[in-house]
Amino acid sequence: MRAIWKGAITFGLVNVPVKVYSATEDHDISLHQVHDKDGGRIRYQRRCEICGKIIDYEHIDKAFDDGERTVVLTKDDLASLPEERSREIDVVEFVPSEQIDPIMFDRSYFLEPDSKSNKAYALLRRTLEETDRTAIVHFALRQKTRLGALRVRGDVLMLQSLLWDDEVREASFPALDERVRLSAKELEMSHALVASFESDFAPGKFSDDYQDELRQLIEAKLKKGDAVSTEETFGEQPEKEAEVLDLMEALRRSVDSSRAKKSPAKKSPAKKAPAKKSAKAAG
Repeated sequence: MRAIWKGAITFGLVNVPVKVYSATEDHDISLHQVHDKDGGRIRYQRRCEICGKIIDYEHIDKAFDDGERTVVLTKDDLASLPEERSREIDVVEFVPSEQIDPIMFDRSYFLEPDSKSNKAYALLRRTLEETDRTAIVHFALRQKTRLGALRVRGDVLMLQSLLWDDEVREASFPALDERVRLSAKELEMSHALVASFESDFAPGKFSDDYQDELRQLIEAKLKKGDAVSTEETFGEQPEKEAEVLDLMEALRRSVDSSRAKKSPAKKSPAKKAPAKKSAKAAG
């Protein structure tokens, strides 16, 4: 794993330097889109609507549009925000772990101690374990101010970003307002059904059947020879379009340059003519 961020957990006068790692990864097979008639790759291009050119990420800024006006925010503008420059995971309170609704969990990160002595790290981890508390933290990552839950997972401190309160929707369905009568017999049978499925959760015994079947399908088609050269699926159209735009500009400049060079050339013979006559006269 590669650290995506470095900072420090701070609470009171305690400072715990840490490295942050993504705790999860996507196992889905990566698929792209192709034209059903010829298998050509379908591309999504970042094309400027003014000049028509395809733009590299390094030349793309962000903007806010209120419907009438647009405010462009450069990378320097965003980097100037105080929260973005912060490298602290600031503990704001310790709460009972059961009070955090799982719907608020967003992304998960592992924290590794980033110092020669990991005593402060071990102390915080042990304290959270023994008090059954979760630290609510405030931090900034990837141009966003975030709320997080700092908790223990095995021997590691884990940081889980939380959704803000106004990002969690309220569920309100008219059907739930209706009173429903449940008989004792129905509840008894329902409990019995639940009991028949009771087990301890072991995530390793579950697998993604769709991805497994997709891999089998791909392998079967490869074995059958039902495939084309990947190079053939990459058409030259995107590059050609960009080249056409650059070529037109190059041609325009070439024509202008050529005209500029020809203009003095027409005047040149007129200036030299008298000199030739003078030479003949001298002869």
